[in-house]
Amino acid sequence: MATSKKNRSAVRYWALFLLLIAYILSFIDRNIMAILVDPIRQDFHISDFGYGLLNGVAFTFFYAFLGLPIGYLADRRSRTRIIGVGTAIWSVMTFTCGMASGFVGLFAARVGVGIGEAALSPPAHSLLSDYFSKRQLPVVMAIFTLGIPVGIGVSFSLGGYIYGYFDAMGGAALPFLGDLKPWQLTFMMVGAPGLLLAGLIYMLKEPARTGVMETRAELGVNEALDFFRQHKRVYFFVFAAISALSIVGYSLMMWYVAHMSRVYDLPAFEISKTFGLIYLFFGSLGTLGGAWLSGFLGRKGYKDAGIRVLLIVAVLWVVPGILAPQMPTLTSAFIMAAPCTFFLNAFFGVSIAAVQVVTPNQLRAQASAVLLLMANIAGLAIGPAIVGLLSDDVFSGVHSLGNALSLVAAIFSPLAIALVMFALKPYRQLLEASEQWSLTNDD
Repeated sequence: MATSKKNRSAVRYWALFLLLIAYILSFIDRNIMAILVDPIRQDFHISDFGYGLLNGVAFTFFYAFLGLPIGYLADRRSRTRIIGVGTAIWSVMTFTCGMASGFVGLFAARVGVGIGEAALSPPAHSLLSDYFSKRQLPVVMAIFTLGIPVGIGVSFSLGGYIYGYFDAMGGAALPFLGDLKPWQLTFMMVGAPGLLLAGLIYMLKEPARTGVMETRAELGVNEALDFFRQHKRVYFFVFAAISALSIVGYSLMMWYVAHMSRVYDLPAFEISKTFGLIYLFFGSLGTLGGAWLSGFLGRKGYKDAGIRVLLIVAVLWVVPGILAPQMPTLTSAFIMAAPCTFFLNAFFGVSIAAVQVVTPNQLRAQASAVLLLMANIAGLAIGPAIVGLLSDDVFSGVHSLGNALSLVAAIFSPLAIALVMFALKPYRQLLEASEQWSLTNDD
């Protein structure tokens, strides 16, 4: 009996480790373009808005919308196999980005990356809620979402070194592919490792489903829609608040290095090396800090601790979000990046856990898919495109990106505060109702 329990524990932590590595690689592959802004713009002769379409819209459209059918499938079929296949797809398509010779080819390859990555988060959130107990889930989700700061930090820092290495070589010629530029080789280098990981995840053992609402094993589309409509104030306001903060965060993540490069007249790949280390350290600290704060509030009797963390982050983020892009020196810009990356990563893991614990098992992957649809359309597509548009058409000069980033933070951070305030009472009511459901994973 003890051996069996020990084996189950080993399996769940092995699964958490593999899913964390997958999340890290997914953010490396999606974010690597942030350090390749200038060479891609120069080769393809595109504006900031055009680059925003490549970096945001191309990836996000299929990534966000495919999450819905994938979430529906993950609530009914093997989640480990769905993730394994998706990992293989996005890794191959990231490699294919390096073979693009024009805007259309790179746009299509980025669409492919989005399609593959759509298969990761909704099934992973559902898997982890079955591998671990309700009590463990906030910390587990925080560990999983460490993939965001680690992946982004590595993409900036290590990606800067990789691009710098290939840039010093002047590119390279590969068999069957011909002469390739440094940015193309960078895509290929970061895309290849995911194929091995895909196989390991595909072979993971699927856990038993827990926390099932006592109706029947599966809830159909109509029942799912009825549930979400019945509790629309919870899901809409929480998801909208996360989306508003995602606009601020992803805009900063995608444009901050390019802004610093223009203002301080340094190559983006050089700035990215330091920015990546800042993001890696303070982003990870933010992820763990959010989990700690959620646990602290929970021990103080606040059952809605995860949503309260979301509110606290939204309030504290306003000032640094506005000021960071306005710093007069490179050093001060790096210093202000620290609180921004901290807050950007402090709320997401605990927010996911907060949504999972009030959602029946049969709907958890679908709830995550809807959350990611809203957050990613807002953060990855709308946010960067708005910043690019403001930079091109509203502001001018080397500070145009910085002014656009500050304006976005000034609008959407206060909006997030208001949205969370509206969500607090209905969330507590739904949480009380969810405690009556059959929960079998509280060991």
